[in-house]
Amino acid sequence: MEPYAIIQINGLVKRFPIGKGEFTALNRIDLSFGKGEFSGLVGPSGSGKTTLLNIIGSLDTPSEGTATVLEQNVGALTAKKAAVLRRQQMGFIFQTYNLLPVYTVFENVEFPLLLLNLRTAERYKAVMDALDWVGLTDKVKSRPAQLSGGECQRVAIARAMVKKPILVLADEPTANLDSDNSHHILQTMEKLNRELQTTFIFATHDEKVIRYLKRKIVLKDGRVSSDEWVTNQREG
Repeated sequence: MEPYAIIQINGLVKRFPIGKGEFTALNRIDLSFGKGEFSGLVGPSGSGKTTLLNIIGSLDTPSEGTATVLEQNVGALTAKKAAVLRRQQMGFIFQTYNLLPVYTVFENVEFPLLLLNLRTAERYKAVMDALDWVGLTDKVKSRPAQLSGGECQRVAIARAMVKKPILVLADEPTANLDSDNSHHILQTMEKLNRELQTTFIFATHDEKVIRYLKRKIVLKDGRVSSDEWVTNQREG
């Protein structure tokens, strides 16, 4: 049975002005993603993968075509409605962590919940559950400067997952991590995907990430070069 499509992309084109001309970053993309996928947009720098991830995340809009994400036409959303969509149903993980340095680990993870009108007790439980998922319940009072790079990225994952979003978008999430930390992070995300049925979409050219993917979508020069479901490619 085909999984329920939560993302439908048809004829997607994205152009950016350059000087007196324009650059076509995405050229007639057709894709769909189902609930619970663990998929990756793979390709070298400049292939269009981050641009596509940004459109899926309602951080950008198409020049042509449509991107329907969680039943919302991204190109037709106002800035306010796009922000509501991201706040309520999406999580984001970036390579630079984007943690607030003056906040504790607990406060960094709690931050997305402050916009959702939850009671203090509900927020506390959600934060502690998220930190338990990533194995950092002993770091609740630490600040980012006191953590390793791997721990900072685990905090970023907890922050993305704390509201149990339907969709998590991860842009080069292991770029600043060594091999051991990369595998720990990826195993954590794989576990959350399996247990919560959260859809994960990565933008990456990191072979370590690619070996974890269940579906690999290769982009080249703004087009889909290949799209295949893959078996576990890890050794051991």
